[in-house]
Amino acid sequence: MPTPSSRRRRLIPFSLIGVLAVIALLAALWSVHRTSGATPGPEGVPVQPVADLAPAGAATGAPVEGITCRPIGREQVGYHVHTMVTVYVQGRQERLPAGVGITTPAVTTGHGATTFVDVGLHDCLYWLHTHANDGIVHVEAPHRGTFTLGELFAVWGQPLTATRVGPARGPVTVFANGHRHVGAPGSTVLPPGGVVQIDVGTPVVAFHAVRFHVTGQCGDGSNGCVARPAA
Repeated sequence: MPTPSSRRRRLIPFSLIGVLAVIALLAALWSVHRTSGATPGPEGVPVQPVADLAPAGAATGAPVEGITCRPIGREQVGYHVHTMVTVYVQGRQERLPAGVGITTPAVTTGHGATTFVDVGLHDCLYWLHTHANDGIVHVEAPHRGTFTLGELFAVWGQPLTATRVGPARGPVTVFANGHRHVGAPGSTVLPPGGVVQIDVGTPVVAFHAVRFHVTGQCGDGSNGCVARPAA
């Protein structure tokens, strides 16, 4: 007949399993709450309520690694695709700001989660840029090509190395459509319609697959963003 002490020894593993199950459930609920807290942005893509990794910066308008900046009247868009770029710093999500790759004075409508930044009459737009703080990177180039994460950060004016992403420091891990990138982070190709996830430091967050559809004047199937969205 089992003694009370032997029964207690058998119950300990099951108690531990129960505790771990509760922790996993709470983590899942927190994740759902975090996702549900996202606000639909001006491009039809949710804007997560997190901090920007860094300001959009002050683009100069000078060519960057062969990528030019064109005013609205000279923009040539023969190739227009979108890539979502997400960032986690020490396990916490941060985001790309609106207005990367757009010189000032830019045209800004809305505020907060509805902020939309576009090229005006007296500024210019690089082929790689962001209009909203939803993580969507627009590639609006005069010709089809392969564009990289390094080119995006060069246009942004932010560092991107094996140990640094903008102001964040630590070992850098990059995933492109779920596949861990091997090599320098900057050599990661921006997959059309895909997702690039950057992890800085630890823990390394498991890749989050995201389906998105960009809407509006700069949305999927458009040839540019010559019209302005409503505020």
